[in-house]
Amino acid sequence: MNPIASVIMLVALIFYSVGVWSERIQGRLKLWHLILFIFGLICDTTGTTIMFDYVGGMVWNIHGISGMLAIILMIIHAIWASVVLIRKDENMILKFHKFSIFVWIVWLIPYFSPMFIQILK
Repeated sequence: MNPIASVIMLVALIFYSVGVWSERIQGRLKLWHLILFIFGLICDTTGTTIMFDYVGGMVWNIHGISGMLAIILMIIHAIWASVVLIRKDENMILKFHKFSIFVWIVWLIPYFSPMFIQILK
């Protein structure tokens, strides 16, 4: 595994986790949560791009497929959070954490799957 990509992915985990769980704890979506979601997405896509270069492209296994799904969900998550904040939809601002936690859990699958795959070998 590429150590630079690993560090960038760890930073993505930190940004995304702090954004999601602080939103959940505070009980409402705020602009700074969205900023952390976006930083997490940037780090995740950067780390993924570096790993693609390292392994020679997309690998069509559980890690690769769940990773692409996670990035797509992270993009949708950031766009939807932006829309909710722009519209100032108080109901959605208070309930947005449910979607955030779902996306975060899906994102953890590709994050931890290489470790579990190695354990099972």
